[in-house]
Amino acid sequence: MKTKAIRLYGKGDLRLEEFELPPIKEDEILARIVTDSICMSTYKAVKQGKEHKRVPPDADVNPVITGHEFCGELVEVGKKWGRKFRAGQKFTVQPAMNYKGSLYAPGYSYRYIGGNATYVIIPNEVMECECLLAYESDSFFTGSLAEPMSCIVGAFHASYHTESGSYVHKMGIVEGGKTAILAGVGPMGLGAIDYALNCDRKPSLLVVTDIDEERLNRAGNLFSPEYAAERGVNLVYFNSSGGDATQKLLELSGGTGYDDVFVFAPVKALVEQADRILGRDGCLNFFAGPTDKDFSASFNFYNVHYNSTHIVGTSGGNTDDMRESIELMSKGRLNPAVMVTHIGGIDSVIDTVMNLPDIKGGKKLIYNTIEMPLVAIADFEKLGRTNEVYRELAAICARNKGLWNVEAEKYLLRNAHRL
Repeated sequence: MKTKAIRLYGKGDLRLEEFELPPIKEDEILARIVTDSICMSTYKAVKQGKEHKRVPPDADVNPVITGHEFCGELVEVGKKWGRKFRAGQKFTVQPAMNYKGSLYAPGYSYRYIGGNATYVIIPNEVMECECLLAYESDSFFTGSLAEPMSCIVGAFHASYHTESGSYVHKMGIVEGGKTAILAGVGPMGLGAIDYALNCDRKPSLLVVTDIDEERLNRAGNLFSPEYAAERGVNLVYFNSSGGDATQKLLELSGGTGYDDVFVFAPVKALVEQADRILGRDGCLNFFAGPTDKDFSASFNFYNVHYNSTHIVGTSGGNTDDMRESIELMSKGRLNPAVMVTHIGGIDSVIDTVMNLPDIKGGKKLIYNTIEMPLVAIADFEKLGRTNEVYRELAAICARNKGLWNVEAEKYLLRNAHRL
């Protein structure tokens, strides 16, 4: 079986190559990958090459397939797993397997599995760790977004609190409490807003900040205060670019500070602002992953001692988090399409990954079975003046609040230039 894939050889060395996959063993599964959502973590792996903790030291001679937010369907199931999985089944993968304590993961560490490929071989350890998840849906792209949503779910579960006189950590945000999401209208921030408004453990107050008024307005259109109020949450968007933003944030909390503060950008000033707006027993959740290994910020240890403030950080979600995100999506309680702003084919992956920090917008969704430059959904209408496919995609997305959707995916897969 031949596959086309993006392979990483070293720092900044990505190549689109076609090569032969070996026959599967009885404990492996052959699969077709349809979609992959490009993550900033892939950009970090490419920038660091073999210095990245998940990239193997021999990648220069045994290159790895990139991409870890993928969805597809099973093609051939080895004998060992024939009772649990079947050909034709849709699936997604939790890449953070922690197999025997190893950090190796699909999309970073393996020669034959990663999201930027047409066909892959799923190794035994993925199934052994119960990280191959069946996915019942009429779309593929939502399966790709289950992994980033699981990172958000995991972050909300990782926050913790205590009661005075008790050393028991109560996991999760304070139900009915006050939550702030700083720099919270990027793709992952939008997912966090969606989850905060629709999960089983909601805050009573949710304040979302950013310094980009256009992005704040888009977030407000997707998740309005009225929509939040229907779910019992007072949602406030706040542009923190002017004046004494910290004081204003404290005023919005009623002067008490916040039970839970999430930081969605690795900015020193933002971390320190989060520290200053924590209430008693407040938990600062550092969600953003910095590329600078020496990244640091000040933290008020007087408040740690006397107000029980504390900090937590997570890097990805676990399998239970992913199962929860899949369940909420399947029930229609979460719409991860709010994260997606660009669509492309496998031929657009290398340029997209290499320039990811400079490409504005949210998630870049890749369809591996087609050739297509990376295009912003917002540009479909303009491109549609001379291209029928883009014209129809623009109309479909316009009927869905400008968001990518199942109908658009099916139309694209039928009409785009296939490999």
